[in-house]
Amino acid sequence: MTDDDFELDLSELTSAEDFLDYFGIQYQPAVVQVNRLHILQRFHDYLDQVDEMPDSVQAKWALYADRLQAAYQDFETSDARTEKVFRVFRMHEPRQVAIPLNDLMESRPHATRV
Repeated sequence: MTDDDFELDLSELTSAEDFLDYFGIQYQPAVVQVNRLHILQRFHDYLDQVDEMPDSVQAKWALYADRLQAAYQDFETSDARTEKVFRVFRMHEPRQVAIPLNDLMESRPHATRV
């Protein structure tokens, strides 16, 4: 298989099941049905963490298969809310905001200085 063949194969994959089948990863359809977009996004995130892609197609295929397996396993024992792959799941987390007291006092001209 050439690099072009690998890229062409990847471009033809359209679903999480297609990716899992292509890379020979056994999966539970119920897990994929509920988490398909999360699995693919996590797979993409894992690939983004790779500093340097291997030169050989076989090594690249093995790396992709490993990262997809890891992404699938993340959701085999967990769920989308816990894994927080998409930003929407992180939006309601509490945020700490610190405003110095002096900044507040400057906005109140008659307030006593600290």
